[in-house]
Amino acid sequence: MEALFVASVVLSIILAIISHFALRLYQRLWVRPKKMEKQLKDLGFKGNPYRFLHGDMKDYFAIAQEANSKPMNFSNDIGARVLPYEHHIVEKHGKNSFVWFGAKPRLNIMDPLLVKEILFKYEEFHKVYPDPVADLVVGGLSTAHAETWPRHRKIINAAFNVEKLKGALPELDLSCKDTIRKWKALVSTTGSAEIDVWPYIEILARDMISRAAFGSFYEEGRRIFQLHEMQADLAFQFMGSSYIPWSRHFKFSANRKMRELNKEMIGQLTRIIKKREKTLKMGEKVNTDDLLSILLDATKNDIQEGSGLSMEEVVDECKMFYSAGADSTARLLVWTIICLSKHGDWQSRAREEVLQVMGNKDIDCEKLNQLKIITMILNEVLRLYPPAPLLLRATSKKMKLGNLTIPAWVHLTMPVIFHNHDTEIWGEDAKEFNPQRFSEGISNATKGSPVFIPFSWGPRTCIGQHLALTEARMAVAMILQNFSLELSPSYLHAPELNFLLRPQYGAKIILQEL
Repeated sequence: MEALFVASVVLSIILAIISHFALRLYQRLWVRPKKMEKQLKDLGFKGNPYRFLHGDMKDYFAIAQEANSKPMNFSNDIGARVLPYEHHIVEKHGKNSFVWFGAKPRLNIMDPLLVKEILFKYEEFHKVYPDPVADLVVGGLSTAHAETWPRHRKIINAAFNVEKLKGALPELDLSCKDTIRKWKALVSTTGSAEIDVWPYIEILARDMISRAAFGSFYEEGRRIFQLHEMQADLAFQFMGSSYIPWSRHFKFSANRKMRELNKEMIGQLTRIIKKREKTLKMGEKVNTDDLLSILLDATKNDIQEGSGLSMEEVVDECKMFYSAGADSTARLLVWTIICLSKHGDWQSRAREEVLQVMGNKDIDCEKLNQLKIITMILNEVLRLYPPAPLLLRATSKKMKLGNLTIPAWVHLTMPVIFHNHDTEIWGEDAKEFNPQRFSEGISNATKGSPVFIPFSWGPRTCIGQHLALTEARMAVAMILQNFSLELSPSYLHAPELNFLLRPQYGAKIILQEL
């Protein structure tokens, strides 16, 4: 009888636990979403009715797969291909709409003033966390929050002021010259060649960040970039089912592989850090103003006072800059080359400017800021092909946004690319390539509206934006000095969102040596 009683008690406890978790799931996967649905509709937002567990995700993936299944005719109107489901929902329900990412609604914020408010209030409208996948793939300053972010930002900011960036210019020049040599070798026989420039541009961007930030070069960090690519591919496996509670924990093979990649990544970065430490101890000459030196100096300071970093934090920041620091520049460069290859008139104007300012000689780093036409072109490319077409933030409590009261646990999506292509903001030629709109600066082009945010906005603006633009100016100027560019007949126009915006089938260009 006693054993039967104990078994009965144990069974009752198990049933109580199961009932407790079942009730929590019911609340999370049905009661809360339906309550939010009513709240959002009362606020004036429209969307599909909530469907248990999946929300809009089945339709989301079906429409995305269809959009990416084939290239498009050459057009800058790429919103429907890059953000196909968001575009579908806005077309169906209007600008004030939402998407069900599983049981969680994502509000489309289309008002530029509300976007500005969200990005300025970075603590209230924070990045989505905890996000262990993002921490593994990128990490560092990009995913830091709470008290960690201002401490890291203050330290790293010292490496990206204008004066210290000038010290990196000779290294950037070496990277660009190496790419030019490779391309000249390809066209040496006939004077012209059709090549896919995308892999070369990726290597160029990676070499530039390696030299400028770490006193290294691409070949030394090649394995780090390979590991980052593999981590990014695995992250997409998680994202496909991330809206299902706890689903990530059941991907045993992918989780194990991600941990192995991260362990190897840490080992590779530690090797580069230890090499720099050894160089400093031996008294050899190094750039003490680059990012790595500044990070290492910070390990000697007090973390509690907000002026120091642990060695683990140094490794994490290096991982972020190796990946994100190269990716954004590569995307900007490749879309600039594609646009200039398509628009020969602007290519000619830009080349004339380079020859007028620099001549046929080596690029004069001090004169890069005089390249006004190239700056206009880069801004227009960033408008039409923003590296990050969508920004995502979250609320963890009820928040006031403009005249709206946003419920807790809602995600806010800011489809930057829709703002950039909006004819109400930019005029009837909003989807046309027209760098002239930036001839009198960004504020005149936007009429003072906060709609041009290719590197985000507010306190969490991308810390490396000035470096990225400097890299891009130098690379474009040197390419135009040496080659004319023509879009190949075999080029397939297929912008694809893979963390950042990239050409799905590469970028085939006909290079003609000048």
